[in-house]
Amino acid sequence: MIRVLSLGAGVQSSTLALMASLGLLNYSVDFAIFADTGAEPRSVYEWLDWLEKKLTFPVKRVSAGNLRDDLLSTEPGRFASIPAFTMYSGRVGMTRRQCTREYKVEPIQRAVRALLGLKHGERGPRTVEVQQLIGISLDEMGRMKDSGKPYIENVFPLVEMRMTRQHCLDWMQYRGFPRPAKSACTFCPYHDDAMWRDMKLNDPESFTSAVEVDRALRGDAPVRARRGMDGDVFIHRSCKPLEEVDFRSAEDMGQQSLFDPLGFQNECEGMCGI
Repeated sequence: MIRVLSLGAGVQSSTLALMASLGLLNYSVDFAIFADTGAEPRSVYEWLDWLEKKLTFPVKRVSAGNLRDDLLSTEPGRFASIPAFTMYSGRVGMTRRQCTREYKVEPIQRAVRALLGLKHGERGPRTVEVQQLIGISLDEMGRMKDSGKPYIENVFPLVEMRMTRQHCLDWMQYRGFPRPAKSACTFCPYHDDAMWRDMKLNDPESFTSAVEVDRALRGDAPVRARRGMDGDVFIHRSCKPLEEVDFRSAEDMGQQSLFDPLGFQNECEGMCGI
């Protein structure tokens, strides 16, 4: 049995990785696999570099390409769409999301197939040969899914241990580890305003990159990101250009917030951010 950790380099999967290295899980780990979209903020890559040095097992970095470059390319070719906000009949809706599967899930599954020695197009075994540890926490149980492959069994140690994301942060602090940044593409529409505000203030390079993608979604250039889209689409849920959004919270403006301050009501249900 091979055990791999799906490492998003966010809070939860980093907690699992460190726990496994310290022998504190009921599961051993043979490899961690990080699927690199090429579009994470600088802080994620810096964290991953730090984390690798702390682990007792290797981290395999895999990639399906640079998602940002693919979205902004004007060359012919298929692309994986990102979710974006749009107004429809007076209500805010979202466009189709393919990026998580094609830039996160599938590269990891290809890496697992390689570990099993499977060639391209070769059918995998019908019995479980790999356990894939995924850092979904108790407060995100709705994101739990089967792998869709008979030879890969997804397991969720944080749920088994009844640990929430806050428990993970508390554990990291207790052990003296620094706090990881949230792992997600710089232009991910699932960012909450607190993350947008932090990026704008502390990582202007990443924020500028996100603004460029947001503008391209409504621009005149025939970029791949615009194909098949009717009407204006936006990265931010307000359906305003990103550079025009006021990211202050209701509390910042002296109002009582009626929404989840962590933004989990609008959390990506895929492999990102964990």
